[in-house]
Amino acid sequence: MRILFMGTPEFAMNCLKSIYEAGENIVGVVTTQDKPKGRGMVLTPSDVKKYALDAGLPVYQPVTLKDGAFLDTLKELDPELIIVVAYGKILPKYVLDYPKYGCINAHASILPKYRGAAPIQRAIIDGERETGVSVMKMDVGLDTGDVMLVERVAIEENDNFESVHDKLAIAGEKGLLKAIELFKNNEASFTPQPDEFTYAEKITKADCLIDFNKSVKSVHDQIRGLSPIPLAFTKLPDGKILKVTRAHISSDVKSADAGKVVSLKDGIYVGCLDGVIVLDEIIPEGKGRMSASSFINGRKINVGDILG
Repeated sequence: MRILFMGTPEFAMNCLKSIYEAGENIVGVVTTQDKPKGRGMVLTPSDVKKYALDAGLPVYQPVTLKDGAFLDTLKELDPELIIVVAYGKILPKYVLDYPKYGCINAHASILPKYRGAAPIQRAIIDGERETGVSVMKMDVGLDTGDVMLVERVAIEENDNFESVHDKLAIAGEKGLLKAIELFKNNEASFTPQPDEFTYAEKITKADCLIDFNKSVKSVHDQIRGLSPIPLAFTKLPDGKILKVTRAHISSDVKSADAGKVVSLKDGIYVGCLDGVIVLDEIIPEGKGRMSASSFINGRKINVGDILG
């Protein structure tokens, strides 16, 4: 089967690697254009492009797919199946309609929950105990296509964005390989999504500000859902930002005023609506990542301080 792969970040690269190493016939790889990164704003290729070049696969980086801009290349490659994983651009109808078996997408949620840009982070922030990867047949809507199969993944109490991302990357690889085999064996079938759905909007700075007036579970879920990027944060009494990379719910100190630092024993204990959150690892403004104990030893915080 002639497969065209379209994707951009690490999540997509893992899927591409799995498909390539399984011996599938990848006729081309489409990814977004190189972007300037770092202080020197050096043009940097996507994770998918780096892997594809190392594997000797032909890479395409169209500026746009609109108005038939990619049609000639599509005809030249003549894919029977297009696999799309976090590509970052909307596919026009002529691309969706071209391959014999259509376009399939691995979306990091159990559809129809968490359609959109930030499904992994939103699921953790919302306190979900399970997520997954849905392999679906793409249509002109945003993550609205009929679902082919779902690979489910548990979200453990102390999982964060990074650990769930890594679990889903493995699930995505597994799901796409299953889907390819189903197509080869003429066993592919699809189930329409229910009408009710939730949308996972892109994470904004407002999503990262910790509100200690919320439940302690909600605060904990927010911190782990945004770690290691972009990170939840609060403000110290002097107005400086304190980012939080890791925290846990206190089992010994059970209550305190919202936002108030009530203990500095092996962590920064901060009151929430119905409990106390312990900040274990932080990034102070202008500093690197450090343990809360190191920050405490530097006398940068005191019992009785109000955060936020």
